[in-house]
This record gives sequence, C-alpha cells and structure tokens, in this order.
Amino acid sequence: MNIQRDKAATFAQLHRSDGAFNIPNPWDIGSARVLEALGFESLATTSSGFANTIGRVDGQITLEEKLAHCASLCSATTLAISADLEQCFADDPSGVAATISKVDEVGIVGA
Repeated sequence: MNIQRDKAATFAQLHRSDGAFNIPNPWDIGSARVLEALGFESLATTSSGFANTIGRVDGQITLEEKLAHCASLCSATTLAISADLEQCFADDPSGVAATISKVDEVGIVGA
C-alpha cells in the first residue's frame, strides 16, 4: 500500500466532487491535528501563518524550512496536504521541478 498515493487520490477526488470543499491552513502540528479532528478532509500549508510562527513575515522562509514544516505536518495527520510553495523557491523550470520533487519526498500531494 502506498499511503501518499492514496492521499493524492483522495485529494484529486475532492477536486472532482460536486461543489466546493473547505481546505483550511494549519500553521503548526497542533492546528493540523485540531483541523483533522474537526472533520476536514484535507489541509493546505500557509506561508504567512508558518512564517509568523517563527517570527518572520511572509516570503522570508527558506526552502529547507518549508520542507521541514511540510514534513512535520504530513507526519502529524493522515490527511492529504497541499503546500503553498512561494513560487516553488525557483526562477527556472529545473528549479521548480527540483522543489516539487523535494516536497513529494516529504509527503505533500498538491502545490
């Protein structure tokens, strides 16, 4: 069984379902767990929310910090998670591809 593949399939199905679905933005492990317990079907990272939790403003997070944050959220919940990737931390297609590969490795299923 591939858990990440199952999460990706669930996330894709949410996009194909009738109507809209709510996708809240946890800023840390605790908020991710609370949102899952409240019944949300998926989550999305928040760039500004995470930045603020470590005393920065939006846009000042490094890729390495974002990857660690994404990994912690993915390990804290069973839900599919989409990430706000700050323009993929890259200016060229190969850099974008590298970022997508890295977030895939930590368990993110959407960007």
